[in-house]
Amino acid sequence: MWVSFAPESRLIIDFVLGPRKQYLADALIEATDKHLSDSKPFFVTDGLKLYIEALLKKYGKLVEFPKTGKRGRPKKPAIVPDENLRYAQVIKNRKEGKLNKVEKRVIFGQDINESEISTSLLERQNLTLRQDNNRVSRKTIGFSKKLKGLYYQMRLYCTHSNFCREHEGLTKEDEKGVKYKMTPSQECGITGKKWTLTDLLNYRPLKTSTEL
Repeated sequence: MWVSFAPESRLIIDFVLGPRKQYLADALIEATDKHLSDSKPFFVTDGLKLYIEALLKKYGKLVEFPKTGKRGRPKKPAIVPDENLRYAQVIKNRKEGKLNKVEKRVIFGQDINESEISTSLLERQNLTLRQDNNRVSRKTIGFSKKLKGLYYQMRLYCTHSNFCREHEGLTKEDEKGVKYKMTPSQECGITGKKWTLTDLLNYRPLKTSTEL
């Protein structure tokens, strides 16, 4: 399961299901982009190289180099990242099955502080997801027999997490000093209150065109 996650709000943006293949990395970036505003976020992933190509496909531009007049083959056109694209990786090196070193590497962009580069909240979300769902637990006998069933179950879980589940990391304090927790959708301004499961199941989404 590939997950796109906004750590500041704890919002699960989107997900795709399948093996570690380039077409699924592309699909995750495409799915994420549909939920974004005009500004590009700061992307942080693990060290999987598939993300680099996926981001270049979506946010890169083709540059053709001028002819130099010199002998030899001309330089081939290349895809370069958009100047506003910021992307870094957290690479964990293991030795004999144990974590040996953590490297933070900036791939695209400038003015990126090392303290910004982290996947810890996403990793914690992935752990919570596995604990809550036997279908995606490691070494489980409760796995889904069909991909379609897994997709619908994960879609319900992620939507419930975004709209109905309060998060400890989203604890606020009102004018009287009383603390309260918020859901990711409240933190993002999508909803004004915590939804109940009844609210979620009774919600009638608007039909939108899928044509470009």
